[in-house]
Amino acid sequence: MSAKAGADLRPERLFGLEGRVAVLTGASSGLGVAFAEALHAAGATVVITARRADRLAQLAVGRPRLDPVGCDVSDADQLRELVAGVAERHGRIDILVNNAGNGGPGRPAQFETDVDTDRLLEVNLRAPLRLCRLAFPVMRRTGGAVVNVTSISGLVGVGEIPQASYVASKHALTGLTRELALEWARFGIRVNALAPGFFATEMTRLLYDDDRRRQWIVANTPLPAFAEPAQAVGALLLLASDAGSYITGQTIAVDGGWTAR
Repeated sequence: MSAKAGADLRPERLFGLEGRVAVLTGASSGLGVAFAEALHAAGATVVITARRADRLAQLAVGRPRLDPVGCDVSDADQLRELVAGVAERHGRIDILVNNAGNGGPGRPAQFETDVDTDRLLEVNLRAPLRLCRLAFPVMRRTGGAVVNVTSISGLVGVGEIPQASYVASKHALTGLTRELALEWARFGIRVNALAPGFFATEMTRLLYDDDRRRQWIVANTPLPAFAEPAQAVGALLLLASDAGSYITGQTIAVDGGWTAR
């Protein structure tokens, strides 16, 4: 299909986010830091949230359009206060990036507990759903984009790294993404997911510090490089900006070809 007649196809316009307000969870480390920097560089005002408020404050230094707010996404009251505060200070929410997440306990499924499962579902599934619901009345005024950060574990099993409850939570978030995309399309709200592979972050440090597992990751990743957080920001900007204006209900894997095997 050809581009719409008269459309402004300049990359800076397609990917630019000037005048838009984004809310980003899990912004204190790893992919969250890279996402915050990229959204800010594209012109957005970014409300960055995480439990570690000191890290958020440090990230915001010298970046006047980063608005740091300490928030535990597993606390429903804090999420309500977050959205109310954003609406009061900025008047709108154009982009919501549900990036906060917890990793699995690293035990085979038969040894996981209900506590393990509940902890993962609370952060990886219930919190994004809750935040989407809370943001919806604000987002429907202007339309916008929701990006749920899932995982390759939301598309395939991994096996070598035991994480049954984590895989279940991320598959559920992938399904939620599709359903919200269908329900909210009529309001001009696009809902997509970004599924990272094995990025070198604080959450995956133990994997990369283990020689055997690091070699296994490298051997099973077609692109021969360790992924850095900056390599995920292109897909985020596509889904958050007008460049992705006709994309909804999709999951983009940024995994070096892992899920193509």
